[in-house]
Amino acid sequence: MKMNIKTELLSPAKDKNIAFAAIDCGADAIYIGAPAFGARQKVSNSIEDIKEVVNYAHRFWVKVFVTVNTILTDRETEDAVKLVKELDNINVDAVIIQDMGLLKRLIDEEIKIPVHISTQCDNRDPEKVTFFNNLGVSRVVLARELSIEQIKKIYQKNPNLELEAFVHGALCVSYSGQCYLSQHIGGRSANRGECAQPCRKKYSVETAEGKVLAKDVYALCLKDFNASNLLKEMTEAGIYSFKIEGRLKDSNYVKNVTAYYRHELDKFSNKSSSGKSFSPFEPAPEKSFNRGFTDYFLEKRKDCFNFLSPKSRGEFLGKVVDIKNGALKINTDKIIHAQDGLTDGVTGFLVNKVENGYIYPNKPAVFKKGDKIYRNLDIEFEKLLAQPVKRQIGVKVLLKDNILNLIDEDNVTLQVQLPDGEPAKNPEKMRENFLKQFSKTGESDFYINDIKIESEIPFMPVSSINELRRSVLDKLMQKRLSEYKREEQKKMHYVPYYKPEIDYRGNVHNTYAKEFYESCGTKVTEMSFESSRPLREVELMRTKHCIKYALNMCKSSEKLVLRDEFGKIYPLKFDCTKCEMAVLG
Repeated sequence: MKMNIKTELLSPAKDKNIAFAAIDCGADAIYIGAPAFGARQKVSNSIEDIKEVVNYAHRFWVKVFVTVNTILTDRETEDAVKLVKELDNINVDAVIIQDMGLLKRLIDEEIKIPVHISTQCDNRDPEKVTFFNNLGVSRVVLARELSIEQIKKIYQKNPNLELEAFVHGALCVSYSGQCYLSQHIGGRSANRGECAQPCRKKYSVETAEGKVLAKDVYALCLKDFNASNLLKEMTEAGIYSFKIEGRLKDSNYVKNVTAYYRHELDKFSNKSSSGKSFSPFEPAPEKSFNRGFTDYFLEKRKDCFNFLSPKSRGEFLGKVVDIKNGALKINTDKIIHAQDGLTDGVTGFLVNKVENGYIYPNKPAVFKKGDKIYRNLDIEFEKLLAQPVKRQIGVKVLLKDNILNLIDEDNVTLQVQLPDGEPAKNPEKMRENFLKQFSKTGESDFYINDIKIESEIPFMPVSSINELRRSVLDKLMQKRLSEYKREEQKKMHYVPYYKPEIDYRGNVHNTYAKEFYESCGTKVTEMSFESSRPLREVELMRTKHCIKYALNMCKSSEKLVLRDEFGKIYPLKFDCTKCEMAVLG
């Protein structure tokens, strides 16, 4: 049953074209990288491109958020403030930030653009979320590791704060903002948008004495997030915005996953933007890149890891039932096409042909009966995804007393006087022509969902009806844009922090950030890991993923380590009270 509540579907955009695609497929908001200082350094966008996205998005009352969510040096902080002001000037709906030095500057300068606190700030404690709420920020993006019960507790303490949560896509194995492994190994900081993803590399799990428990496995590799079966529960727990991960993903991925979550959210809530998407495909997230799915810790601890491969597994097809002359037969009800990509989760191949129920690989493939086979490239589905999707806003039209009245789904109204003219010789035929031509909204941003004519129509040629339609719909759009009002950031002010001191895990990378915490009554005992690595063994990451749990060793007191492909050893620390694991270095 549909609840009388609005939710927001928030989709990623690598560039402006993917932003347009996400909007067309039903996103209520999109997030996109700024020209600099984004946590995905490779996917920056110019101010000009972002402005184009804003102008298009606001036609549908879709919001545009821009990521400025790395930690910054002093000089970069100055540049970031200028950047935020530029984004403010082009009517961006919010900036997503991590650096507390930047936040200090935005507080001091009373910036008007709404501020969202990035998940990179490690927002898992109710006390931290309450701190940000008391500061006056507009929104907090929660940690992915939270359960529905934990989300509820955060919401109950902060019922007036917008909460955003991830629901789909790749999972960082570490608590966000608390991973220093990439920086430790090669000087590429995850907190500065340069992560080398060492969590997707091979490791051997060994005892402290050197006994190998699991050799050359992807010990830190997680499956991909899919919370689609718990959206209603998340809404009831207090989540307003449902975020899809994927600013490195291509257009087809974003279109498919956005359309799917639009459909799922519409089952029980109202969208916070306008329009309806007319699409040539039925969304199916299992057909897009995934390493297998998990709903992570939303309900209870489950198998969230994928030790076999960091590559895409795709959709399950069935098991191998026969092998003949290098070809295999699968027990499946799905149609397989030439050029599809198939895999057993580790190795894969493209399909050369399908003949008499047998699949012929493009290269020798070693499989046996009973092996599970997945499709990680559905060539026909990809062709459907590549076709355009049109998003349009519903409009009701009433012609009465020679006045054309238009009202769209957001109750934006327009009245236009019909031009004077000679009476139609055949009023019924004129009426028929008007209905037919005025309903042809084609490539405009509107579709007519109801049209009533309650007065005589003067004679109008088809070209005049078409020109009238184009003109009034253009005026209606201009009125929509004039009525779109961006929310403003309320005045922020310093409040006491909930901890007395902060070490390197506070990611204090500039003097402004240090001053921010001091203004909140907290002592900074260490600057960021990136600026001065502590001269002692420290946590390089902390995670809810537990290797002891994965290896069925929960009750074991054995000390474990990870050994990478170069022989370097990383001790593991297990906090069984919190059900957490730390990688040390």
